Amino acid sequence: MIDIDVRDLPAADRTAAPWKNGGGVTREIFCHPQGADMTDFAWRVSLAEVAADGPFSAFPGVDRTLTMADGDGMELTVADRSVLVDSPYVPQDLPGDVATDCRLLGAGNVVNLNVMWRRDALPVAPSVAVVRGRLEVGPEATLVVALGEEGAEIAGRVLGRYDAALVAGVAPLHATGPTAVVPVPAGPPSA
Repeated sequence: MIDIDVRDLPAADRTAAPWKNGGGVTREIFCHPQGADMTDFAWRVSLAEVAADGPFSAFPGVDRTLTMADGDGMELTVADRSVLVDSPYVPQDLPGDVATDCRLLGAGNVVNLNVMWRRDALPVAPSVAVVRGRLEVGPEATLVVALGEEGAEIAGRVLGRYDAALVAGVAPLHATGPTAVVPVPAGPPSA
């Protein structure tokens, strides 16, 4: 039998930090390598709050998967291309180093789950899926983030909205509400 190792990453323990460009706040869920900052992470998962129209921060050499978790949505202009983000829980891939402007579609904040990675640090892009229902995750390490108010349960631990768990091993997940599942990406291939 494979042991299951679960690291709780509760929403209440996250500190809001200003965006790199100062246009919003982000709350880091997980970062590799641990302790890396915005200039030297290999990959990073966070929740970002967008409170006003304006540009997104630029991240040279970085791609992202953005998933709206709350709010009325946004219209993004990525270079000259319009990207409508108006459906919750639908992951969308965007380049992090292309000029991106945001226009909010409603009066309130928008909360996005961001999975960001450096192209030269990972052999393949991390996958992001939003699920509901019962399934098993693993055996590789997996980050699970409850996005809906209904929460989720992983390996016997109850996750409230925006709580997360890093799970190593095969573990049962009951996603009562929309839950992001992000397998932890492998590092660069050995030389």
